Amino acid sequence: MSCWEWGTESGRMRKQNSEIKTAFTSEADCDLKNTDYFGFVELDDYACYVVADGIDDQLDAVSARLAVTAAISAFSEAPSIGKRTMRACLNAANQALIRETGSKMKLKASVIVVVTNYVKMRYGQAGNVRLRLYRDGFVRYQSTDQSLTLDLVKEEKVEPDKVAIHEERNNLYAYLGQEKEFHPYISKKIKLANTDAIALYTRGIWENIDEGELGDVYAEASNEPQELVDNVEELLLSRQPKNLGKYTFVTLFVNKVFTDPNKKRRIRRIIMITVVVLVIVVAAAVILTILHNRRARKREKMELGYLDTIEYIQIDNYTRAQERCEEALDLAESLRDRAMVKELGDYKKLIESVLAAQEHMDGQRYADAQRTYREAAARSVYVDSIGLDYINDRLALTADYISVYDLINLGDVLAQNLQYDKAEEKYLEAKAIAGKIYFDDGRKSAIEALEKLYEDQKAEKEAEEADRKEQQNQQESGANYVTQGDVAFAQGDYEGARVYYLSAQQLYSDMGDQAQQTAVEEKLQTTEEKIEEKELLKEEAEGYVQEAEEAAEAKEYTTAKKYYLLAKDVYASLKMDDKVEEMTRKMERLDIKIDEQEAEIPTESVPAQDTPVETMPSDNNVGVEEELSPGMILE
Repeated sequence: MSCWEWGTESGRMRKQNSEIKTAFTSEADCDLKNTDYFGFVELDDYACYVVADGIDDQLDAVSARLAVTAAISAFSEAPSIGKRTMRACLNAANQALIRETGSKMKLKASVIVVVTNYVKMRYGQAGNVRLRLYRDGFVRYQSTDQSLTLDLVKEEKVEPDKVAIHEERNNLYAYLGQEKEFHPYISKKIKLANTDAIALYTRGIWENIDEGELGDVYAEASNEPQELVDNVEELLLSRQPKNLGKYTFVTLFVNKVFTDPNKKRRIRRIIMITVVVLVIVVAAAVILTILHNRRARKREKMELGYLDTIEYIQIDNYTRAQERCEEALDLAESLRDRAMVKELGDYKKLIESVLAAQEHMDGQRYADAQRTYREAAARSVYVDSIGLDYINDRLALTADYISVYDLINLGDVLAQNLQYDKAEEKYLEAKAIAGKIYFDDGRKSAIEALEKLYEDQKAEKEAEEADRKEQQNQQESGANYVTQGDVAFAQGDYEGARVYYLSAQQLYSDMGDQAQQTAVEEKLQTTEEKIEEKELLKEEAEGYVQEAEEAAEAKEYTTAKKYYLLAKDVYASLKMDDKVEEMTRKMERLDIKIDEQEAEIPTESVPAQDTPVETMPSDNNVGVEEELSPGMILE
């Protein structure tokens, strides 16, 4: 049999003065496998009984034995029948199976744990190990399996008498070995009585013996628990069930429940305490009466302050209303009258808003005053709209004040845009409104704005005249620049013409005269084109000069003279007199060298005059087919 008992022999107290007898049987199945386990411990003041049904298929009942050992160890560390202790036992059993689980073997078990202090009991369950408590031959308490079948019974989808053979009876949603969502059932405390009998048994029993038969056995039981266990086992075996599995049946006979010998003393102590409490209650009643009278006087003052607050608001005296409201609010808070605290708080907020708005008015912050008066109007809704007429009048007055300054500001904008007639109209309108509402500051501001407007008009006329004269002068200067530019252009002084045209363009740009600016830009564009053409001719002339110098170095003086002549003609077309003179001097020096060269050559070697001249290439690939005479230009 699989059982473990742990007890103590010394210092017995409750256990010594009570009597619980235990008997059990636990047998293997037809394959000699027994994975059930039962263990218990009986201490001086507490006892614990654990039955486990191993769901694993191990010969040595690993799951059940580990679960029972862990649960009893956890109980022994802190014996109690509290829920915390029961939860600790069940969690310890669950963790023991999880820790021992290997890669190829996952340990699982059903378990029921019963703890008692010899006066009351509590049980915890995970799975389908069952408990029944019989009193006077009838079932007084019973556990409920944590299986799918029992859920179907609750839903009336399975008959209760079919549970033992239903295919989902071992499909458990709570069992030991669960790593997540382990939710065992823990009962309330159950008071024990003399002659109570408790049955704990695994599925090998309840699958073959129904509840009625088990109840009959307990109804006919004697005072010996082992005899009852033998009768249950005999009933089971007499059925000769096929494939009978392992089974465990435990019964506890509560022959005597512990009776506290100090009970009468505790009753006397309770009576004495009650007397003392009554004396204290009487004294407290006297004190409370005094406090009540004080509260009554406070309440009268609070209500008077509340009424005064309303009356002062109705006569628009918000300063005095604030004083009375704060006094009444302090009393309401000391009385902890939440309703009055809230109502007086609403009045206080209204008063503070009105006073803040008045302060803004005094400081000429009219927009802030208007916003604050609107807040006050919104708050008045929470106090039956008291003071709303006064607030609306102040809002209208504030709106007029703001209108005066808005009109003055609008007039300023119109004046800046030179709309003096409309600006004057707005200033006059602001002055009229300010006079109507006796707004002296606004009226003064409107008059000052009008005076400034008239001064600005006078100054503007003078400025316009000065601007007209300045613009006329600029037009004359611009025309003068254009004329000078035209003269320079006609004379071929394109750089000078460009300077004059640029000066005219800047003037017209500053004046904003787009038409004249466009005309000058066209002249500038023509001038730039002429300057570019001039630069190209200069480059051409410089090319001729370079070729002439190269020919002179080669002592081809006639050829060099021809290139100087070409350069001279280009410079002459560009009216570059200094360059023309320079080319003339170079050709004169070449004439001397030509004469010297001819003097050195014998007469017979001098070619005849009709010998054709060799064609010379030019930069533009145009050939010269005859000797050039001075003054000819190479096209």
